[in-house]
Amino acid sequence: MNKMIVKNILLLLIGTALLNGCMYLQQRSMVFFPYAQLHQTPADWGLPHEDIFLETEDGFRLHGWHIPHAGAEHTLLFFHGNAGNISHRGASVKIFHRLGLNVFMFDYRGYGRSQGSPDEEGLYLDARAAWRYLTHDRGLDAQQIILFGRSLGGAVAAKLAAEVQPGGLILESTFSSAKDMADVVLPFLSRLIYLRYEFDTETHVRRVRSPLLVLHSPDDEIIPFRLGEKVFQAANEPKLLARLKGSHNGGFLSSQPDYQQALGAFIASIGRAPDGAL
Repeated sequence: MNKMIVKNILLLLIGTALLNGCMYLQQRSMVFFPYAQLHQTPADWGLPHEDIFLETEDGFRLHGWHIPHAGAEHTLLFFHGNAGNISHRGASVKIFHRLGLNVFMFDYRGYGRSQGSPDEEGLYLDARAAWRYLTHDRGLDAQQIILFGRSLGGAVAAKLAAEVQPGGLILESTFSSAKDMADVVLPFLSRLIYLRYEFDTETHVRRVRSPLLVLHSPDDEIIPFRLGEKVFQAANEPKLLARLKGSHNGGFLSSQPDYQQALGAFIASIGRAPDGAL
């Protein structure tokens, strides 16, 4: 091997190492987009609520809202996406409230009024803290709780569901893994860089035994529909797939009233075997 070849290989290795170092440091800001300011509260949505503060296993204080519904049989534990905070989820919460559910929503570490800064393992600890609040502080049985995760929140919800087996799991516009998303966003670089996060929804959902509803739009411009299908195919029965219409962030509104009807049918089916795909 001549000196020129050796030199080129060394330059390639050094360049790859520098690229990985730079991308490793940038990945957190590429994945998480937290907002600190709360722009609204449930009172602005016409809903009663209680401010809740939780403490995680590693000592961070999280903020959330418990939004009750008189006579509710189930409580929805809401996991939002990677941007904004709980104050931006009013349209979704009102739908679940119309469906007769209590809703508990909270901000991950670094979002809203929650302490800390976000990372994958931290979000999983945050999810466990929220589950402890509902099962310990409020005394709910696991079968009374439905987990809902949208986009990145779907990965967090799936991980928790695999651990606790709730009454039901709803995954909306979520992805199969961080690697699959990297292949979409950075099709060439994803083969060269070390991925800091896994968010392996596909693997987690294989261990879920709870009824599952997957909602995704074929028109999703951020997370391809095929990644939602991949999650659905990996899941155990009973499971349902509902196709939304419209964009990643607005599909649930563009798909009304079918969206709410699909949610209502799934919630009503919990505790009995579903008939098939919606």
